Amino acid sequence: MSDVVTGDAVVLGLQPARLPSRALAVLIDLVVVWAVYLLVTLGLAVATASLDEAAVMALSIASFLLILVGAPIAVETLSHGRSLGKLACGLRVVRDDGGPIRFRHALVRGAMGVVEILMTFGVVACVASLVSERGRRLGDVFAGTLVVRERIPAARVLAVPPPPPWLVGRFAGLDLSAVPESLWLEIRQYLTRARELDPAVGRRLAERLADELVARTGTPPPPGVPADAYLAGVVAERQTREARRAFGSAGVTGVPGATGVPGASGAVGVAGGSGVAGVSGVVGAVGMPAPGFVPPVAPSTVAPAAAAPGVASPGAGGQETTAPATGFAPPA
Repeated sequence: MSDVVTGDAVVLGLQPARLPSRALAVLIDLVVVWAVYLLVTLGLAVATASLDEAAVMALSIASFLLILVGAPIAVETLSHGRSLGKLACGLRVVRDDGGPIRFRHALVRGAMGVVEILMTFGVVACVASLVSERGRRLGDVFAGTLVVRERIPAARVLAVPPPPPWLVGRFAGLDLSAVPESLWLEIRQYLTRARELDPAVGRRLAERLADELVARTGTPPPPGVPADAYLAGVVAERQTREARRAFGSAGVTGVPGATGVPGASGAVGVAGGSGVAGVSGVVGAVGMPAPGFVPPVAPSTVAPAAAAPGVASPGAGGQETTAPATGFAPPA
């Protein structure tokens, strides 16, 4: 990585492009440019067959300058430093301060490219790129530009190993608000690469990180817990809290249950639940859903189930009342 300082005194970490990728990009550009130049030359040869030799020579020089010199300059100016070859290789031309190039930068690079690349077959450009610390050719030095990589392979992210099962939930009451992000990063890097370290070195590093974590939290680890297991348990607790904070307590908060209610034709199951997915209903003994759920009523207001339609039954205060006919005959 190269530390490029902008005009606002901001340090940018850019990766300069080296000779192999730059050579491949230049090769792609030259193939395209020369193919266009040959097609244009053949077209001009057919169109200018009736002209004299001086006119044909003038047109040939003009086509050479416009296609082999002017076209790359125009493409780099309009695309802000990305030609066809650089786009294919993931490269870009930027200024020394990291900003996009302008026409004057592309003009100097194109003019020097005629000498470095076309007239010397790229020998001067290769030598200058190998000698330069940031892989710049002479055109980049005179123009004040730098070719950098836009596509950088992403680093492989290693998962933090889980803590031992007997430590899960042991640090639920730990105060982690005073632990800085830099310490979390060190602990995570240690846990992901603990197997690659020497056992003695890894043990000393785990003890040092555990001591710093205890100093921040104010709570020592449980007796008999190794330093690496303590670090893994605390990191797992932090991840659990972050997940709870990010996603909330989504899910089912109630536990459905079943209660048997004696009915006329057998046991009737009342399935109920509370929470997000709670459903209340009445299921009969034959497996068919009842029309609806009837909440339980106090015994003093429920008429005896054994009373037949139209038969008098004792009500409140010792008076006899006649139960309404419902068309339901209880079993004998």
